[in-house]
Amino acid sequence: MMQQYLRIKLQHPDTLLLYRMGDFYELFFDDAEKAARLLDITLTTRGQSSGQPIKMAGVPFHAVEQYLARLVKLGEAVVIAEQVGEPGATKGPMERAVSRIVTPGTLTDAALLDDRRDALLLAANLHHGVLGLAWLNLANGDLRLMQCPAETLQAQFERLRPAEVLIADGLALPLLETLAPALRRLADWQFDAETGARLLTNHFGTRDLVGFGVEDLPVALGAAAALYDYAQATQRQTLAHVTGLIVERESEYLRLDAATRRNLELTETLRGEASPTLLSLLDTCMTSMGSRWLRHALHHPLRERALPAARQAAVAELVGEPLSAEDNAFAITGLEASTGRSAAAVRGTLRGVADVDRITARVALRSARPRDLSALRDTLARLPALEQTLSGCHAALLVEICAALAIAPDALELLQRAIASEPAAMVRDGGVIAPGYDSELDELRDIQTNCGEFLLALEARERERSGIPGLKVEFNRVHGFYIEVSRSNADKVPDDYRRRQTLKNAERFITPELKAFEDKALSAQERALTREKLLYETILDALCTHIPALQRIARALALADGLAAFADAALRYNYCRPQFRDGVGVDIRGGRHAVVERQVENFIHNDARLAAHRRMLMITGPNMGGKSTFMRQVALICLLAHVGSFVPAEAAEIGPLDAIYTRIGASDDLASGRSTFMVEMTEAAAILHGATEHSLVLMDEIGRGTSTFDGLALAAAIARQLLEKNRSLTLFATHYFELTRLNADYPECANVHLDAVEHGHRIVFLHALEEGPASQSYGIEVAALAGIPAAVIRDARRRLRALENREIHAGPQADLFADLPEAEPEALSHPVLSELASIDPDALSPREALERLYALKRLAS
Repeated sequence: MMQQYLRIKLQHPDTLLLYRMGDFYELFFDDAEKAARLLDITLTTRGQSSGQPIKMAGVPFHAVEQYLARLVKLGEAVVIAEQVGEPGATKGPMERAVSRIVTPGTLTDAALLDDRRDALLLAANLHHGVLGLAWLNLANGDLRLMQCPAETLQAQFERLRPAEVLIADGLALPLLETLAPALRRLADWQFDAETGARLLTNHFGTRDLVGFGVEDLPVALGAAAALYDYAQATQRQTLAHVTGLIVERESEYLRLDAATRRNLELTETLRGEASPTLLSLLDTCMTSMGSRWLRHALHHPLRERALPAARQAAVAELVGEPLSAEDNAFAITGLEASTGRSAAAVRGTLRGVADVDRITARVALRSARPRDLSALRDTLARLPALEQTLSGCHAALLVEICAALAIAPDALELLQRAIASEPAAMVRDGGVIAPGYDSELDELRDIQTNCGEFLLALEARERERSGIPGLKVEFNRVHGFYIEVSRSNADKVPDDYRRRQTLKNAERFITPELKAFEDKALSAQERALTREKLLYETILDALCTHIPALQRIARALALADGLAAFADAALRYNYCRPQFRDGVGVDIRGGRHAVVERQVENFIHNDARLAAHRRMLMITGPNMGGKSTFMRQVALICLLAHVGSFVPAEAAEIGPLDAIYTRIGASDDLASGRSTFMVEMTEAAAILHGATEHSLVLMDEIGRGTSTFDGLALAAAIARQLLEKNRSLTLFATHYFELTRLNADYPECANVHLDAVEHGHRIVFLHALEEGPASQSYGIEVAALAGIPAAVIRDARRRLRALENREIHAGPQADLFADLPEAEPEALSHPVLSELASIDPDALSPREALERLYALKRLAS
């Protein structure tokens, strides 16, 4: 048995091998030690190898799914070796073979997958600074490719969040090694572009891949080669549900770098939690398909505005807004559709709809379970009701989605005839095929069902024939069927009875008729189960021909559900429909932060106006005054508009955008050896290199991670660069009041502030955006609110007054508040010059002048 185990293990050296032995899956040697540590199961020993005890650990076969889920969550790959031979059919150990390979990126089992997020398998290839990516969602057959600059790797990773990553053995990508939850290294030769083209051409049955638009993506095709080969090897069969290939281009979406996705808290908070986020607020989807579509949409805001506008037109009809003539012009080819005339009606119809997307994949991979098929049947039967709900819609996308929901009648008819109304969980349990579908199966079931009636009838006949009133016909698992007669009546037993067992007070017999029935009855259950398995396989075969239609229906249901959630949010939270305009700028009236407004009472609405002549808002105001919230809400409103949702505002007009960049928050990256300030500058550098005149840039407190003068100088230089070179639409929050003077040199820089007032010794935040710079930062008041001891607060107030009155020397650097000319900045940094510049000769007495002269002498020395 161990020789057989080691032969299988040799083929899968880097994975945990679960080896079926009776009612357990066992692990041996190092696998056992590792599994015992990861799963907290007992580690024992059995037998010896090379004189050493063989380490062993195991899990019950009926509970293996929960252990698999834990291992996959930890990034482990697991091989399942099942018993495939018949007991006693061969000498030696029962034959075993690998039945499946489970890895984090190739999951299809419902028990192992998160219903509301995709598990992507990503392959990354790098050649001469060009990054080639290929990723597959095996749970629905979605295959995509992309080529992009190597420096965008982190942004792409944050966008896709793969469950498993494949890279070449000789490729050094430290970032992926840090970020990837499960990283697999494959041989370099597997990342070959020609091999990728050949594999995909053979898979799709085409002459070439020109029709998919991948002829100019050799690096991505190399990644696709490794991806396809790995996925096929784990599934041990062809990927029949991968029916298409989509090429993504960077220009299709608004650019959101990794920092922006984190700072906007789209699907995860800065603390790594799932709530409160934009997704947790909007995700009221009735189906898991809709939730996954919504998550994908939030991370993929579209740059081209036709599709978002079409989605908004569909949502507008759903929430009851009148459609304009322009709305009906947004007809998009393909399956990009919205929902129907009544949000409540559509959502009610979608309630309880099964995950057609993933069930279809399991059908294609021959791993669908009986209850998958019954759920698919019930969902297909409900589609006409959803079509009826959507009928009469006028928005072009609603008409398209209604057409896409057309059921596959042959598939529905097959499922209704073949699958029991409430099938067993597993085929091996029986009771899966509906009565009346197969006559042979019905006959075998009748034998099992009518067994009791036959035995009662036989018992009555034998009593009458033998004249033995106490004769019994019974059954037990050890001896099968038998006729029991008491010893006192043994002399009355007919001649055709054959003794089976002798008891203390009775004799047990069998007759030819009972023996014939026994053979038939005892084999009926096994034969029925074998027949059910065969019929189930033929049903899966038949359903495989309907995979494209089922995938079309799944996409339509997901889109319907996702956009119904947009409509629900619009109705529930009073969102407005944004308008796209051709002119540069963003004009928001009464904007709110979608998430924050649900966490606080009396959220203050604020306007935001950016235009060609007003490209930067220099935002000042107190800490806790709402600067960061205001900046983020502008970004989220723009993002939601480009996703196709209504937005939290009274009105919003948005010009062309190509990217959203953020530099918000203070955090270090100790694992990479980067301080807080280094992280800040790295993110700022990425913005300055990437932002264009159509980019929305959020800069929050830039320069605070270093000395005051360094920070102010950097902040001023970065602001000037954004105004002069990038010319981006910028929200620039700062506590450096010196930056408010920029509008004197740059008319397109406008000063605004978040207001606050002092009441007694406390501060009241008004959170209202006003024109002009703030009067002060209220930092000490905020410190008092945070619980800083009163003595410290009093000392801080005294020192602040002294600084403001210039009673404390400015130290080795120049006076921060001095008005310094632009010329020769290097010569003005000496402390003697700073002190000299602060002297008013006309206001000094002779004695004071002499004292100041001695002071200057001391400074100069």
